[in-house]
Amino acid sequence: MLENSLFGKLLITFLISTVPVIELRGAIPFAVAHGLPLQWAYVVAVLGNLLPVPFIMLFVRKVFEVLRSHSERLDAWVSSMENRAIRKSAVVKKFSTFGLFLLVAIPLPGTGAWTGALVAALLDMRIRRAFPAIIAGVLTAGMIMLLASLGVGSIIA
Repeated sequence: MLENSLFGKLLITFLISTVPVIELRGAIPFAVAHGLPLQWAYVVAVLGNLLPVPFIMLFVRKVFEVLRSHSERLDAWVSSMENRAIRKSAVVKKFSTFGLFLLVAIPLPGTGAWTGALVAALLDMRIRRAFPAIIAGVLTAGMIMLLASLGVGSIIA
């Protein structure tokens, strides 16, 4: 029932866009497929995708520290997350905030706001420099996904 109402579709779009890995790359196609107005789909997905970013940048190191102290399994998981982020950080190290923008803006697996925020935190980038680059990247990725979703929709129809 919730899925059939406009509010329900907006809420589901918002929630999908907050989920790591899926982010707005999954939320926008969901919204388009469920007939949401395009501008609402875009705005709600962008806002949902940006919501976790400041929290990741401010608290991820402390959260990782706590997780590491609880068990070897969690320590291994944290290490794998850090290693994955460091592997993605080459473009950010090379081009600084523009590299961070690129990491977030190009909608490929392993990129996005969550990865960008994690990379920025691990590289000790200041939030006032990193957050605008992540916002610009999310806005760009959202437009790319919106256009891709419309293209796929018109091919199917």
